[in-house]
Amino acid sequence: MTGTFRALVGALIVVLIAAVGAVYLRDRASAVALSESHVSMTNFQEHGDAPALAVSDGTSLVELAAQKLQNRFYKPIAAQTPVDGESKSIETYLKSKHVANPTLPHEDASGNLSQDSAQLADVLRYADAHYAGALGPQGRADLQEAALRGVMGSVKDPYTVYLSPKEIQSLTESLSGGNFGGIGVYIEQLKNLQVVVMPIEGLPAARAGMKPGEIVDSVDGHSVRGLSLDKVEQMIRGQQGSVVHLTTHAFVVPKSKATPGPEHRYAIVREIIRVPTVHAKMEGNIDYIRLSDFGQTSAGEIRTALLNGKAKGAKGYILDLRDNGGGLLEAAVRISSYFIPQGTIVSTIKRDGSKITQEADGDAIGGLSPLVILVNGYTASASEITAGALQDYHLATLIGTKTFGKGVVQTIYDLPNDGALKITTARYVTPLGRDIQHKGIMPDIVVPQNPDPMLIDTPRDKQLAVAKARLSKLIR
Repeated sequence: MTGTFRALVGALIVVLIAAVGAVYLRDRASAVALSESHVSMTNFQEHGDAPALAVSDGTSLVELAAQKLQNRFYKPIAAQTPVDGESKSIETYLKSKHVANPTLPHEDASGNLSQDSAQLADVLRYADAHYAGALGPQGRADLQEAALRGVMGSVKDPYTVYLSPKEIQSLTESLSGGNFGGIGVYIEQLKNLQVVVMPIEGLPAARAGMKPGEIVDSVDGHSVRGLSLDKVEQMIRGQQGSVVHLTTHAFVVPKSKATPGPEHRYAIVREIIRVPTVHAKMEGNIDYIRLSDFGQTSAGEIRTALLNGKAKGAKGYILDLRDNGGGLLEAAVRISSYFIPQGTIVSTIKRDGSKITQEADGDAIGGLSPLVILVNGYTASASEITAGALQDYHLATLIGTKTFGKGVVQTIYDLPNDGALKITTARYVTPLGRDIQHKGIMPDIVVPQNPDPMLIDTPRDKQLAVAKARLSKLIR
């Protein structure tokens, strides 16, 4: 089973990217990888100087986007690039609305940023005047969004994007810890578009008897066959205290001879749910901690799990970062600092070569060894910062497969339409100066395993078995 798990407590939890008000890194849930085309954006982000973008003229948002992109992108941009990107995006949108042979004024960039950004506004005004009236009540807004996405997408960087107000809202909810009216499940869409749910222990779906790996057939009597994951999420989420009705059946491995099991029907009362990012348990004298993402509450949850393990007599530790697409930089630094008493955790390098170093915060717990970190191809961004730092300091053994390889930094800048710009503004390196962009981190012990979320922490989890075996030898 492959795909992107999302924590569905009624909304998108770990998808897209997120970073309102903080530096953020993410991939697998947001980008279960760029290796699969259904990932959108992720990452290492911080709030920018939003007041500089505070204007009221909607068209001028395109000017602001172009200026911010040219000034802040981590690589030089040809002046013509945003101009062509805007026109192409608007034309593509118009054709999707069945506008025959749409034409826009051709603009040649002069290299003067103020003049070139004003030309972008002129093109959008032309499109608005000639086509918006035939596009319905949302025509002008849709043209503006097409222009913004075209400008941002012109640099061909998957992390540099325009974020709509709806996308920002979802990301804000995600970073705040995930408090929503929902049922408490992780959700995934398979390649055949079937939607799989994994109930979170103690939350409404689990209490209703839902089992891991069930396939959703309908929500409130409406079939979900062929619907996007976003649409299914919208159908499941709702007002706190309201009831959602789901029909499901057990997952069956494709092409197997097994037949689908009986239909299950659930009536689940939606609750305000806080999704934990940590799952921890003691297995003998080993403290196993799985971290799903680096959110606002993650560092505190990890600290609690580590201290609980020590109190119960843990002799070895496993930090499972598989399928962890990242999160807040602050969380990565804090969590790394529990293991690293002093020194550099990560450095970011901007286009001009200037470097900003994040140091350990002096909050090391001590006695957290031996330590194994489990990684795979969907361990990304903030996860790679923590894994890379602990590997550089020889404080952990990395086991699994090579990580995703996302080593660039994004900054989020608010827009007055409640949307935002997310721009790659820098790259980051590990304490030893390793640049992992598109390279990833090679584990100390390679253990191949199908990156199937359903295998993690089960008897068939070979990587976990190797981790336990290694710790058992070290703590004898």
